[in-house]
Amino acid sequence: MIEHQNTNPQELLHSHQLKSTACREGILQAMLDVREALSEHEIRTHLSVDFDRTTFYRSFKTLLEHQLIHKIVLDPQKIKYAVHTHRGSEHAHFYCEQCDSVRCVDGIHMPVVPLPEGYLIHHTDLIIRGLCHNCNTNVS
Repeated sequence: MIEHQNTNPQELLHSHQLKSTACREGILQAMLDVREALSEHEIRTHLSVDFDRTTFYRSFKTLLEHQLIHKIVLDPQKIKYAVHTHRGSEHAHFYCEQCDSVRCVDGIHMPVVPLPEGYLIHHTDLIIRGLCHNCNTNVS
């Protein structure tokens, strides 16, 4: 797991020239506190204030658009989000099939995929599935 360089929501927002709002700060703080990728529902349950849906989704969309957080698509019905610490670079994610946790993984080189002429890659996803350290040590 990687450590976040800026662990303060206000600093993260400021570093991306974004206005600091209670909802944006709350979303980032929830994600930083848990230190793993969360679904939208999980983020909402970690917020100390119950923001209305419109405020939450506008704030959430802004954080995605400005790349403070990034989307991890595990399957079409399971999407999680993490604080974006790999600015400008793609990276791998580890998904624990037992506890449902997702973590960004440092140090894994993303494969270079040769495509036919005229094709253009916009994004590459690498999801490693298995058991996290905690679940693996609890297996008897």
